[in-house]
Amino acid sequence: MSTLELNYQHVLQRLQQACTQSNRSSQSVRLLAVSKTKPATMVEAVYALGQRSFGENYLQDGMDKITALTHLHDIEWHFIGPLQSNKTRPVAEHFQWVETVDREKIARRLSEQRPADMKALNVLVQVNISAEEQKAGVLPDEARALCQLISELPNLCLRGLMCIPEATGDEQRLSTQLQAMQALYQQLAAEFPAMDTLSMGMSGDLELAIACGSTEIRIGTDIFGARDYPSNN
Repeated sequence: MSTLELNYQHVLQRLQQACTQSNRSSQSVRLLAVSKTKPATMVEAVYALGQRSFGENYLQDGMDKITALTHLHDIEWHFIGPLQSNKTRPVAEHFQWVETVDREKIARRLSEQRPADMKALNVLVQVNISAEEQKAGVLPDEARALCQLISELPNLCLRGLMCIPEATGDEQRLSTQLQAMQALYQQLAAEFPAMDTLSMGMSGDLELAIACGSTEIRIGTDIFGARDYPSNN
């Protein structure tokens, strides 16, 4: 068994155990394999193990892989990096999900640029649940207005919320933020019925995130190994 396969199986086991501990079905949590900076060959190898959803942070890096793997017809590409307004078109044209929408201009451009022959682009609103100045995302009390706007745009489908909580070793502080995120998600999902996704939790906090209601865990290094960061992308 390859290192990649061992890594992947270990992550699946952790996810399964976390769901069991929280009395949840493992089917209720999607694993998003974060393949940023890794080559298409590695993505295809993980695809061959049964993985279908892959997350990309860097546009050109992601586009190279999408182009190389067009023969994998049921692969699902999620854009999970910061998105500048001048780079929305390729995302709108080639990805199935965007998880980092945090302002009206980006949402409108994605809707306008989504090709008419493609299904609506699945969108998550990024929430700055820790209210850190340097962090992207709308503040919790601004989330509803952006959700309302997205729900009215013709070529977008509002699917839920995403957050990157504070990088803290204080588990109680982290738990408070994840619980606040879950409460916000439940409140908005009651109003916007297409919402079914709460994306939070990475390798360091996946158990806690699942206990707090996450429906999508984003895992990169624990599957693919240490990353080689591009100098410019």
